[in-house]
Amino acid sequence: MFDKILIANRGEIACRVIRTAREMGIATVAVYSDADAGAMHVAMADEAVHIGGSAPSESYLRGDAIIAACHATGAQAVHPGYGFLSENPDFVEAVEAAGLVFIGPSAKAIRAMGLKDAAKALMEEAGVPVVPGHRGDQDDEVLAAAAEAIGYPVLIKAVAGGGGKGMRLVETPGAFADALASARGEAKTAFGNPDVLIEKFVTNPRHIEVQVFGDGTRAVHLFERDCSLQRRHQKVIEEAPAPGMPEEMRSAMGAAAVRAAEAIGYAGAGTIEFIVDGSGPLRTDGFWFMEMNTRLQVEHPVTEAITGVDLVEWQIRVAAGEDIPVAQEDLAISGHAFEARLYAEDVEKGFLPATGRLGALSFPDGARADTGVRAGDVISPHYDPMIAKVIVHGPTREIALRQLSRALRQTQVAGTVTNLAFVGALADHEGFRRGEVDTGLIGRDIEALAAVVPATAVQRAWAAMVALGLDGAPDAFQGFSLWSPLDRSVALRHRGEEETVVVRMRGRGDALISTAGLVVEALWRDGWTLDGLAAPAHHAERGVVTVFGGVAQAFEVIDPLAREAQGAGGNVIEAPMPGLVKVVTAKAGETVTAGQRLAVLEAMKMEHALTAPRDGVVAEVLVAEGAQVEAGAPLIRLEEEE
Repeated sequence: MFDKILIANRGEIACRVIRTAREMGIATVAVYSDADAGAMHVAMADEAVHIGGSAPSESYLRGDAIIAACHATGAQAVHPGYGFLSENPDFVEAVEAAGLVFIGPSAKAIRAMGLKDAAKALMEEAGVPVVPGHRGDQDDEVLAAAAEAIGYPVLIKAVAGGGGKGMRLVETPGAFADALASARGEAKTAFGNPDVLIEKFVTNPRHIEVQVFGDGTRAVHLFERDCSLQRRHQKVIEEAPAPGMPEEMRSAMGAAAVRAAEAIGYAGAGTIEFIVDGSGPLRTDGFWFMEMNTRLQVEHPVTEAITGVDLVEWQIRVAAGEDIPVAQEDLAISGHAFEARLYAEDVEKGFLPATGRLGALSFPDGARADTGVRAGDVISPHYDPMIAKVIVHGPTREIALRQLSRALRQTQVAGTVTNLAFVGALADHEGFRRGEVDTGLIGRDIEALAAVVPATAVQRAWAAMVALGLDGAPDAFQGFSLWSPLDRSVALRHRGEEETVVVRMRGRGDALISTAGLVVEALWRDGWTLDGLAAPAHHAERGVVTVFGGVAQAFEVIDPLAREAQGAGGNVIEAPMPGLVKVVTAKAGETVTAGQRLAVLEAMKMEHALTAPRDGVVAEVLVAEGAQVEAGAPLIRLEEEE
């Protein structure tokens, strides 16, 4: 067994690996970039080594610096986590050439599964069912003809990628050329390889994956996870086991996954992803291999919850030379588990990644929260904006889903916008509660799921009380005036709307708060109550009051003597986030229509189209292709409306 390992990663997965290593009595080494000098994983590890600049290419993708850190600290093995270098076979070979152990599969196994087209050919040889499609010739006309032959709708997928990058759904022949160009561009940026494959798109598809674990000779499966709740091919909520899964199909999928792993002599944790026909009851001839992820998955905690297995512990033990700890017949499913991914992203702006300092972050008892940040930490634009994964486990699916809904309602985040209300709405979705899941569910109901939940009168009233400093225990003279009740007012801004809230103190611990035409009664009863209910939790910092309870609402306290200057309104198209200006199609003097694409911004390895907010004429293009811009940077200006 190892005495010391290095975790070549950051964030929640680095913290997750450190926790298990600590329980095994193994010392840990963290690596960090400039941006992560004060990060949680650095604080948790026994040692930490600085490896470069904030950009991943300057730090977490520098295999040479990571290997040097191992030698400098005496670490004997490298755990890659997920992302970054976790599926880079050249890095695996470099680690082994340096006399170290890579905690994961061999370079040969990673290469075998790294290109989707080659992997599917290998799976066909192993007797694993695959989706009808085209792999190989990259000529535009050949690809278009293949799509016609397969039959629309089709999926264009990057052969070298994952995570939804370089993937486009094409429903008609006329849309194929543009989708192909876009997918290739995104694939080239994300993976350095523009090649794609074409697949038949399965109607009402479900994304069900099987967790496998091998020791290089034999493999076992740890049952399935349903990851069908996706937005733009990004998983949002995962669960295990899959709802409606017949035992016969579970056995068939598990056996196929084991065949896939054993066909390449797989060692360590891996996931075989299948596309499943969800148009009716699940059946044994209705699933097809999509790809294999040769690493630990983000959603691995739900498998741990239903099997009682610590997958990171298994990874370390097998890498140290042990066999798989159990036989297939020793594994069983216990209960049901869910995982919800909490991100710093602006749902109202189309789920754009967000940044900012976390003023508050807490999770309720009874839920597992895997996180790599704390209150006071900054969500950086350089990395994935995940804040945490909230995991629950219960004896049945219904109970576990109720636990998830409760855990999300009681999770408290302040300081940045998040998708918390969105995943909460998803957990409460009636179809999802009935187990009616497929990859199109979110897309079909996106308006309802992403709908803005208005602040309640109680939340507005409590924000005013907090802003006025009246949220503590009342003093003896609170509300005192000679002839009439004491009125105090405060101006709040919420979702761009300003309101003056009036608090009338009728006496000590007794107030009426007027807001939006309603009156809320506040009484002190060993703690404030509002209309008979205990005042909600809150966080106040830097002129912003965040009120929790239900969907959290943030209120900016307006200083009447220092109102912000009015901005440029709808004439300027600004960068919604930090990123690279990849394409500029707008030209000065050009007449444009509302919704027309004017530029493309690349951020977090994803492309984001910037469109005209209204009909008009381009007055000025303020940025050039290839420019790196900050959030809020002006890019294009339209002429004033007449």
